[in-house]
Amino acid sequence: MGIIGTGFMGRVHARSARLAGAVIVGVAGSRPDRSQGPYSSADELIESGAIDLVHICTPNHLHAPLALKAIAAGVAVICEKPLATDGETAALMAARADEAGLVATVPFVYRFHAMVREARQRVARGDVGRVTLIHGSYLQDWLLRPEDDNWRVDPELGGPSRTFADIGSHWCDLAEFVTGERIRAVSAQTGVVQRERAGHAPVLTEDVVTVQFRTAHGALGSVTTSQVSPGRKNRLFLEVAGTEQSLAFDQEQPEKLWVGGREGSTALVRDPGTLTAEAMPYSPLPPGHAQGYHECFEAFVADSYAALRGEHRDGLPTFDDGARAARVCDAVLASAASGRWVEC
Repeated sequence: MGIIGTGFMGRVHARSARLAGAVIVGVAGSRPDRSQGPYSSADELIESGAIDLVHICTPNHLHAPLALKAIAAGVAVICEKPLATDGETAALMAARADEAGLVATVPFVYRFHAMVREARQRVARGDVGRVTLIHGSYLQDWLLRPEDDNWRVDPELGGPSRTFADIGSHWCDLAEFVTGERIRAVSAQTGVVQRERAGHAPVLTEDVVTVQFRTAHGALGSVTTSQVSPGRKNRLFLEVAGTEQSLAFDQEQPEKLWVGGREGSTALVRDPGTLTAEAMPYSPLPPGHAQGYHECFEAFVADSYAALRGEHRDGLPTFDDGARAARVCDAVLASAASGRWVEC
């Protein structure tokens, strides 16, 4: 394997790759002094002939050119999200990967919580009845203050959307994955809370987003995303209501799945002895030993590598899923700009 990008996500990918048994033959950074191994650039690494798969963990504007170069070289890809900074390019990337017959995945890793798999199976077997309402949020505070800054704020590096592309994409993917519903149309608002940041004035990418939506089968929904909500760190919350039951998952309390009914509710706690067969593979630890983000990432990378070996893994997020998220993001921006409902 090779890794492009030496920031936080590069380190997360490297850890999961090693745990999955990969040999990392090179790491390419933004400068030669940040690279490790015999390859001084991303191009050298991709074209070396020494790797089966490359992890792309760079700023967003580099995802498409690097992934397309890897696909052209016959190299499988794990690419960070957003897959591209616009839906058309993301769709092209997915099409190229499909044409080449290459494994190409996107780390929508919240799919890999055992209790998310449990929720998905319960919806699929009809426990909630007909899905009528999907709602939730993804809230952070790491860009709360004007002195808080990051390359994602710059649309030249991060793309035209920041908050929704970065974390709204996770929420929408999770909502569609759990429910099997597809968001059909959106009505969105975006807001910039900090209009000036260190190095960026004016700020052109959004801090907060609210979205109403409807699905292809008529369910209604809403989601709020924010990177400026004080005290919220990575609070991804999803609730699904149906004609029989409701289910709720909070990423900051991933050991539990709330199950609600007219006669009462309960908190189902992760226990390999009581989970459905579909959730079991993603619950490797005994009950009482909390699982979290690292375990999700490890499971995602392990499943991607299994696909590289020709094995099937249910629920593995591919470039098609990344292109889907980019299309929804485009619709959100178009709706916010026009004040109209936009189909996606």
